[in-house]
Amino acid sequence: MNNIKIQCIAIIGKQNNPLYIKNFSISHPDLKYHYIAHTSCDVIDERVGAAGPEAADTYLGLLYAMEDLAVYGYITNTRVKFVVVLSVPDAVIKNSDMKNLFRRIHTVYINQVCNPFYNLDGRKSIVSKRFVAAIDAIGKSPDDDAAVSP
Repeated sequence: MNNIKIQCIAIIGKQNNPLYIKNFSISHPDLKYHYIAHTSCDVIDERVGAAGPEAADTYLGLLYAMEDLAVYGYITNTRVKFVVVLSVPDAVIKNSDMKNLFRRIHTVYINQVCNPFYNLDGRKSIVSKRFVAAIDAIGKSPDDDAAVSP
């Protein structure tokens, strides 16, 4: 994933309410990514509805592309949706790279939900400092990622 720049990571609750939206872009306003996240909910609902409730694959792949952005989706078994917006100049994005990225985000989310102090009502935004730091680490530029690898 060397030419790929993450612009936004969004976590959307099962009632299509935003739990966490992080804008990594300096050129686009936050409102644009809120719009993209909500538009993605419709596409995810269409795909999941067409595949049926027994669909085993949680990775939904490329949802749509707009301008210079590619929007990818993932849904958990509890119907929480993850949306990643990428800026793709002329790179080919491998599904395996995207699945890895979504697994990392899902692991961070699971750690948050397993916290006994986290309110599971699914309507409030996630404000945990540890969660925010972990998402920031995932979304930072690939150049920084090469310097500090886990």
